[in-house]
Amino acid sequence: MILAILFNPLQRRLTIWLGGRRSLAGVLSVLTCVCVVVIPASLVVASLSTEVTALYRQIRDSNYSLTTAVTQLRAILPDFAKSALDNLDLNNLGELQQNLMSGLSAVAQNIASSAFGIGQGALHFFVLIAIMLYVLFFLFRDGKSLLASIRRAVPLDRRRTDEIARRFVSVVKATVRGNLIIAIIQGGLGGLTFWILGLEAPLLWGVVMAIFSLLPAVGASLVWAPFAVYLGLSGEITKAIILTLIGSVVIGMIDNLLRPLLVGRETSMPDYVILISTLGGLSIMGLNGFVLGPLIAALFIAIWAQVAEDLEDDRAPKRIDQDSTPS
Repeated sequence: MILAILFNPLQRRLTIWLGGRRSLAGVLSVLTCVCVVVIPASLVVASLSTEVTALYRQIRDSNYSLTTAVTQLRAILPDFAKSALDNLDLNNLGELQQNLMSGLSAVAQNIASSAFGIGQGALHFFVLIAIMLYVLFFLFRDGKSLLASIRRAVPLDRRRTDEIARRFVSVVKATVRGNLIIAIIQGGLGGLTFWILGLEAPLLWGVVMAIFSLLPAVGASLVWAPFAVYLGLSGEITKAIILTLIGSVVIGMIDNLLRPLLVGRETSMPDYVILISTLGGLSIMGLNGFVLGPLIAALFIAIWAQVAEDLEDDRAPKRIDQDSTPS
């Protein structure tokens, strides 16, 4: 349904160009979705699986010592910073590192196992893709008549039904298009920065930053900030400063500048509502929740406004009668 809404302008143009042949236009629209969405996503997943496997092996074979890194960092710090570091009482770094490495290894192993499971269940995966594309064709071809049927079935007048439908489409478009643009830009810049700095698995962490960028306000900082701390503890002060500057200034400003323009303005919702509804949607409905969460919030606000408008209309004559009654 999301793809049908996003690519509906293309379907309309193709239908006009092909002289009203909606079936042929639907086939071309589906092929466009395959080329623009399905194939690139599959290539990214394949590359991601390779990087996850390599990262897991590196974590498993790593001889990195957190205690040694802190000692090296302490040697180059000024006296006031050394005192602050001593006040942190970092006496159990060995145990902390062991727990951290165990957790990372478990996560990487689970991701690698999931990728292997996807390979084993390739037939199931392709069947689901085929079903999605099959339904997508009929949404392209018959979407106009389906929308008309829904309008007739909704127990509201035409004006209110059209307003709810308009909010539905605008929120889906703004949420998907805006979040994807922000995710691609932030993930791309983050992955490129990781690659320039020589960090392992830049594609993996770029994709992770793109996913986390779906969360307003915090977003990609959940990825690059820990890496900046890690570089600082490893003695790579210059790289840590560069990563912090790019993350906070460049990547952070993209979120602050683009999200209100691409998401907030078109959905007519403040940032805190988008944040809460996105988090709630992701926690309840998984990845689809980043669209469905804000969508439910927007529809609730729209229906709430309509109810408030009806109440105001019902109260208006009473106020007029009261004002006209002699004292």
